[in-house]
Amino acid sequence: MKVVITGGAGFVGRRLARALGARGELAGPDGTRQAIDEIVLFDAVAPDGPVPEAPDATVVQGDLGDPASVAAVIDRPDIGIFHLGAMVSGGCEEDFDGAWRANVEGTRNVLEAARAVGSAPRLVFTSTMGAFGGDYVRAPVGDFTKQSPQTTYGVSKSIGELLVNDYARKGFVDARAARLATVIVRAGKPNMALSSYASAVIREPLAGIDYVCPVSAETNMPMIGYETCVGCLIAMAELDGDAIGPDRTVNVPGLSASVTDMLEALQRVAGDRSLGKVTIDADPLVAKVTSGWPRETDNRRSAQLGLPKDPDVDTIIETYIRDYVDA
Repeated sequence: MKVVITGGAGFVGRRLARALGARGELAGPDGTRQAIDEIVLFDAVAPDGPVPEAPDATVVQGDLGDPASVAAVIDRPDIGIFHLGAMVSGGCEEDFDGAWRANVEGTRNVLEAARAVGSAPRLVFTSTMGAFGGDYVRAPVGDFTKQSPQTTYGVSKSIGELLVNDYARKGFVDARAARLATVIVRAGKPNMALSSYASAVIREPLAGIDYVCPVSAETNMPMIGYETCVGCLIAMAELDGDAIGPDRTVNVPGLSASVTDMLEALQRVAGDRSLGKVTIDADPLVAKVTSGWPRETDNRRSAQLGLPKDPDVDTIIETYIRDYVDA
């Protein structure tokens, strides 16, 4: 079978491609394991040359907002799709029209292309805890907490979740969605996500770089390690649709941690490493937006479905050091 990862040249997409290449198989449209013979990373920005994490993958530069570009890669009945591509939170707040084109029209283009292959292929869509908001985030948010997103990003992802439900209900696509906590620790440069500080407070000090954190030390939100995130995405692709039920979006299990919690974990794990200094200087926009995000997730449904969970923040940091600092 062929696997297409939209947003595949991004950090999570590359890690996912690496994991899929190593395992060599995935549940196909009929649920049986099939050998993966092609992995395509579809992204708006194509790197020069092969992706180091998945050198055998094919990188295709394209536009989610263009139906023809999407259909050109989703072109076989024996296909599995991971739809990670999106404009992130900071970019969505700056560019409403671009957010709608990439995140809403783009998601429908992916679903329509998957529908057109005629096999009702399995598709995993990545949503966000930002789909919740306002007063509903004061208590732990579960799969059936009312959604009241307070950002354009969250609204666009909520629309995507509804599209996933309807395409699955109609039998067009065996779609399912993973509602992700903030993924840490992302290697490389920060992106425009307003949650990017959660990686930076770990990544920059470990690189010996001083970092100014744009939220208060008490700011708390759910997070997930990239290795566990990839494991959850693959597990979601392998789940039988009947086990998920008519609500196809599942809260992927997240760990609730504040900036202080993360910095204390970093000190425990870093040992005798020389770390850059972290200072707090709250940015009004970032502080306002993140204050409306969930603080904790209710992970009961994901546990019932067998999705993996990080044991603690220390382990997440240790994994990042192993893969990107000491490697």
